[in-house]
Amino acid sequence: MTRIIIEIDDNKSAILEDKAKKFGLLPEQFVTASIEDLISQPDPHLEVAMRRVLSKNKDLYERLA
Repeated sequence: MTRIIIEIDDNKSAILEDKAKKFGLLPEQFVTASIEDLISQPDPHLEVAMRRVLSKNKDLYERLA
């Protein structure tokens, strides 16, 4: 596992702690969950390409169904 150390100003740290407390988490847990959520989101370019292919081949998919 990789450890990443960041520095944030005191105001942002206080906000982070408040938000983490609202979810019953430690600030480190809140940041980890936020990062996991961020990186699990699909690439917008991939989604656009996928929609284009599905739209382009819609008739074929309907015939195959």
